[in-house]
Amino acid sequence: MTNIEIRDQAKALNVKLWQIADCLGVTDSTFSRKLRKEMPENEKNRILEIIEKLSKQKETA
Repeated sequence: MTNIEIRDQAKALNVKLWQIADCLGVTDSTFSRKLRKEMPENEKNRILEIIEKLSKQKETA
């Protein structure tokens, strides 16, 4: 499966893919299509940072 790090991290931190898409400013279907092919490292890192940020927001809410 491609982009497994993103999927695993989101699942581990209980962050939904649609929430990541919202932060990126794209629809959830667009983000799901992006996950079908391996992304460049810099884009992966950006998404992993978003996942961390969303997870921390849930903790403080």
